[in-house]
Amino acid sequence: MKFNKRTYKNPKELFKDLWFPIRNRRQLKEVMNSGAISSAFRERLMLAVTAVDGCRYCSYFHARQALKSGVTSREISQLLSGDVNGCPEEEAVAVIYAQHWAESDAHPDPEAVWKLQQIYGAERTEEINLLLRMIRLGNLLGNSWDYLLYCISFGNWRG
Repeated sequence: MKFNKRTYKNPKELFKDLWFPIRNRRQLKEVMNSGAISSAFRERLMLAVTAVDGCRYCSYFHARQALKSGVTSREISQLLSGDVNGCPEEEAVAVIYAQHWAESDAHPDPEAVWKLQQIYGAERTEEINLLLRMIRLGNLLGNSWDYLLYCISFGNWRG
């Protein structure tokens, strides 16, 4: 059986993503503490990216966080299956963008970025992208760990 989750492909990619939160710690702290993006909205974004990347650790953690923030279990299931129909209308574009962002391996189409900026403004778009970079780091670290376990078990470990 082939391991088919998104992982870090090389150390340069890993170190670039690890350096990101260090380099942007002030902005990340502001986004997390300001309340500009509600915890429910943040968790919807996290679940949308996690659904694409397939990290079991992040799925579990962010599903719990989403429940705590008021997202229903039905909506969580929908998001984890890639369905955004249960999202609040004012968040749907950002959640769809988060899926596209993850599917494009953090290289979204300029038109998608432009549309996000038109709807949410430049500052909120930057905040959304900060959050997406963080969940990517968590997803790819979790999946890379699982890949290591898969390799050292000679393909017997399935996670």
